[in-house]
Amino acid sequence: MKTMVLVLALLAGAPAWAQAPEWVKATVVRSEPARKLVTLDHEAIKSLPMEAMTMPFKVKDAALLAKVKAGDKVRFRVALQDGEPVVTAIEAAP
Repeated sequence: MKTMVLVLALLAGAPAWAQAPEWVKATVVRSEPARKLVTLDHEAIKSLPMEAMTMPFKVKDAALLAKVKAGDKVRFRVALQDGEPVVTAIEAAP
């Protein structure tokens, strides 16, 4: 029990980069699976930090784009890989 309390206390004070990336709401502008790119009109990404904007993102795996098309409302997760933002998960917005 003491260990769990300690772990929870440490996680509560963990920096943003050490926590799981948040889900970010967006609209798909363009999907290019062959190039492993997706252009998203997204809200602010607090974990990076990045203001709301429309921009292309690399995707970790082209298969992530199989179920999205231009105009879809989605939510996604993004992480820095080699200094560049990369979409690691994307799904239809709930």
